[in-house]
Amino acid sequence: MTHSAPQFLDEPPAGQALTPYDREHMTLYLRLLDAARDGADWREAVQILFGLDPDLDPQRCRLVHDAHLARARWMSDRGYREIVRESQRH
Repeated sequence: MTHSAPQFLDEPPAGQALTPYDREHMTLYLRLLDAARDGADWREAVQILFGLDPDLDPQRCRLVHDAHLARARWMSDRGYREIVRESQRH
């Protein structure tokens, strides 16, 4: 069985509301935050987490990495509050 890279957009949806895409990519966001915290090179992170080769298309790879990292940071700063509110309703 082969391991396939997760499906992703080049740029995650923007905005101040949690999206289905955010929910589906929560693990990816956490792994990006961990990589950034650990000082991992973006090229290594995009290759491991997205299955992309930064040598073939560095501009796209950098966009994918940076856009998802920015969304991950938004999630850790503000987006998680929506999840907390939902869990308090149940």
